[in-house]
Amino acid sequence: MPEPLNVVVLTGGPDRERSVSLMSADEVSRALRDAGHQVRLLEIGPDDLQGLDELEGWCHVTFPALHGAWGEGGALQEILARRGIAFVGSEAPAAARCMDKDGAKRVFTEHGFDTPPHEMVSAGDTVSLAPPVVVKPACEGSSIDLEICRDRAALAAARTRLHVRHRELMVERFVTGRELTVAVVAGADPVGQDVEALPPIQIVPATEYYDYEAKYEREDTQYRFDPDLPDALLDDLRRIALGVHQTLGCRHLSRTDFIVDDALRPWILEVNSIPGFTSHSLVPMAAARAGIDLPRLVDRLVRRAGPI
Repeated sequence: MPEPLNVVVLTGGPDRERSVSLMSADEVSRALRDAGHQVRLLEIGPDDLQGLDELEGWCHVTFPALHGAWGEGGALQEILARRGIAFVGSEAPAAARCMDKDGAKRVFTEHGFDTPPHEMVSAGDTVSLAPPVVVKPACEGSSIDLEICRDRAALAAARTRLHVRHRELMVERFVTGRELTVAVVAGADPVGQDVEALPPIQIVPATEYYDYEAKYEREDTQYRFDPDLPDALLDDLRRIALGVHQTLGCRHLSRTDFIVDDALRPWILEVNSIPGFTSHSLVPMAAARAGIDLPRLVDRLVRRAGPI
């Protein structure tokens, strides 16, 4: 068996998904210990990096389990790279591309991937897209501050509420259809560069859409591995997810979210470079479906990121 690694799981951060980060880190830490590794849990933030100074001489690799603009959007990754600390996940440029929904969608379009039309608006701007539309910040995750607006009045009200917290908002055409997600993870060879797309999951929330509560708190969200969709389409979703992962420059893992419309056309919504690892999270579910339990998955990720 390969030698166990000394792994530091990074958690906390200043972002609004801090509570999700803490849950993810607990699950990752437990799974890494089950896989035989030595694990330390470290809470960090942009003004609290002292713990990183204590890693030298012990840590082989870190596992960032942070969600939000600072923790997964490139800033933390840049700090780790500058200090020469190995870490699971995408390097800073790719992490920043994934976190910036506007920039990522422009990359999708440039490379021929379908994504719903959108525009970025400040408080005084006129929206040209006609409802129904989705309004959301460009650099938040977990559906935080996301609203579906079915008419102009709802759009105006949503913008009034959200512009208080966000200078710019993304307004995106609302696509009716089924929501699916596809995770991409590093292959089993610790010294290889291969990645594999895990089985697609259809998400069926009991609420209007897959909001924060449906993702992390409710028990009535359905996750379907055998959706009533053609096998060829499901294979196509996996192919697209792999293509997007590579086009954005992602490393080790990512998760691409889709809407499949009534004509069975898949539309990319966004890509997450540090997907959640909570008990409700989609990547561990998809891995389990592929026969990869969580200890094996996190072992695969730290060995790919860590020393050869």
